[in-house]
Amino acid sequence: MAAVIIVCMNSSALPIDPVGFPDQAACFMLTGPAGKLETISEVADPPTARRGVAVICHPHPLQGGTMHNKVVTMIERSLRESGLDTVRFNFRGTGKSDGTYDDGRGEGNDLAAVATWVRRARPGDALWLAGFSFGCYVSIANAVRLHADALISVAPPVGRWAFETLDLPSTCPWLIVQGEDDEVVEPQAVFDWVDTLEQKPELVRMPETSHFFHRRLMDLRGAIKHAVRDWLPPPRRP
Repeated sequence: MAAVIIVCMNSSALPIDPVGFPDQAACFMLTGPAGKLETISEVADPPTARRGVAVICHPHPLQGGTMHNKVVTMIERSLRESGLDTVRFNFRGTGKSDGTYDDGRGEGNDLAAVATWVRRARPGDALWLAGFSFGCYVSIANAVRLHADALISVAPPVGRWAFETLDLPSTCPWLIVQGEDDEVVEPQAVFDWVDTLEQKPELVRMPETSHFFHRRLMDLRGAIKHAVRDWLPPPRRP
């Protein structure tokens, strides 16, 4: 499948709060708690489309993280090729999104605003949450209150954020992918944390893999697609 490059227009020219889910790749602004949130939606190929939407959260805004991060875009591609429509957005203060960084609290409310729009645009669809690094923390921290139907976490920054205090999902499928040579997140801290969880996520350990999955992005794609194939919602019928 050829890569699709999406270039957003100036924020003042972007549509605001679409009533329905766009039927092709689109850039728009959603109303969030701190102002407008720059958003991109993409749709699965109709023959493989499923009744679900994945919302994907990006890494730390103060360390260059945006919805265009290469790991985020590979997560998006993996889930879209699995049949899910996808939504990426920039947290407050990132890209064309309004507001300022809020140490994970406000970013969780940004995610909630996006999830609310998805449920309004696609009532009855499964809602999946995914994230990379800081985006893992935000998506995991809000999975219970947003009633996520599945959770994908790539390189969760255990030890950098208070994961031990979070209200964790106990019923939805959950995949964690962690590189064993991660230079940003301590891999053993992630593995030890997973061992403490009562409901164990599916854990994929990737050897010789750095935090940003250099030269391992296609392996990440395969790991995600393989793990989620039994979790997918029913086909989307015309």
